[in-house]
Amino acid sequence: METILIALEAFSLLIASLAIYRLWLAPLARLPGPSMCAISRLPLMYHEFNGNRRSFIHDLHMKYGPIVRVAPDEVSFATREAVKEIYTSGGSGYNKPPFYFLFEHFDTGNMFSTLEKVEHADIKKQFAERYSKLHVTKPGVAFAIQENVDAFVEKATERLGASVDIYDLLHCFALDGITGHLFYPSGLHSQTSPSDHKIMEELCYQDGLRRAYFAHYFPALWRVYSKLTGAAKGPGGSLVHAYVLNTTRTSPADPYTVLDKLRAVDARDASRPALLSASECMDHLVAGIDTTGDGLCFLMHHLSLPHPSSQRVQAKLHAELQEHGGAPLDDLPYLEAVVKEGLRMFGPVPMSLPRLVPAGGRVVDGVNLPGGTIVSCQAYTLHRLDEGVWADPEEFLPERWLASEGAAERDRLFFAFAAGGRGCIGKHLAMLEMKLLLRDVYSSYCTRIAPEMTASMEQDDQTVSTRPKDQKCLIIFEKLDNA
Repeated sequence: METILIALEAFSLLIASLAIYRLWLAPLARLPGPSMCAISRLPLMYHEFNGNRRSFIHDLHMKYGPIVRVAPDEVSFATREAVKEIYTSGGSGYNKPPFYFLFEHFDTGNMFSTLEKVEHADIKKQFAERYSKLHVTKPGVAFAIQENVDAFVEKATERLGASVDIYDLLHCFALDGITGHLFYPSGLHSQTSPSDHKIMEELCYQDGLRRAYFAHYFPALWRVYSKLTGAAKGPGGSLVHAYVLNTTRTSPADPYTVLDKLRAVDARDASRPALLSASECMDHLVAGIDTTGDGLCFLMHHLSLPHPSSQRVQAKLHAELQEHGGAPLDDLPYLEAVVKEGLRMFGPVPMSLPRLVPAGGRVVDGVNLPGGTIVSCQAYTLHRLDEGVWADPEEFLPERWLASEGAAERDRLFFAFAAGGRGCIGKHLAMLEMKLLLRDVYSSYCTRIAPEMTASMEQDDQTVSTRPKDQKCLIIFEKLDNA
């Protein structure tokens, strides 16, 4: 008994010493933040496992300011200076922490899961051209996107005046779009094919948040659990995995696709892991659904609300599209403003994007940080905190993007696609898809919330992305009188 008491006393002394060090003596001790977060990572882990890391960190920034210590070894920033240093210094900013191993597929890495920025740059060179604005606007590529837009509009308006679940339909649109870009003509047609629709369901209606964080924090236990159960730490399942594996191995792909580019790399390097291209394509597929599907769903829901502000935006959008019918997308400034304001308020990737301070330490926005410190910014807070840049940050105001005053400051804080060399490679594709669909919908139709729509559209956070909480959004499409 005496031995146990001595052991308990020694353990208590160790815990107390650690707490004192982290609170008052550690290099991060002077930074603002809750004392419990300085002592232990458990408060942050609690909010991560419960799907509210984003709101927890945002609330901390609202209370403590633009620099907050959120864990003993982690600091969250919400300033342009921090974005520049963390994500763009040296071209690609700091390296990633092991958190990004969660985004491997088929037990194989890919560009997004790569931690070291030089290796990332080498991988990106293999197919970056396929996501350039020049490439995605080529007639052959844009034609495939337009086919999916046409299919969406046809499906959404086949019963005018009846409710349509645009959460389902927009995720089909996004899935068909990204698989077409990756694999055309071997892409999916989930808007019209019941078997392909099952793949969308498998991808978009599962909840893997706690599973992912468990794999991240307890990797040894996860390896045992996954071997016993066959569980996967990332998104997807048997249908989508089989589709990606079969398509990357044997299906035809047109010369302008991502797969064609990857096959050329495989042909030049026989030492490449067999599943590398499949992992890369799987990652692009998942990312493409989140950005376009969830982003459009949040935006169209907001435009359809029975509020004067939403109706005003719809009316102005109708007016621009009808007055300038047939104009190039780049000549439709209000459409651009609506999309950017949607991404500001309801960005599908609003979460922290963590990075590791390099060995030897760095200065981030005037703060000296030791090497190994986890640092991050999150779009949700960057798009709201500085009211000198974002007047009325909780109001949906596309007009803010049309004002010349403050344009540079807004652009510097716009983080919907991250920043630097490791920012979202598919941003031009996503913007094109969103603009084409909104153009074709709101040039001929108006939308409103269906009376039976009771599902929550609250943001339901995953590991880095977010989605509508109840995964349902019932909208009614009506033909414009002058369309």
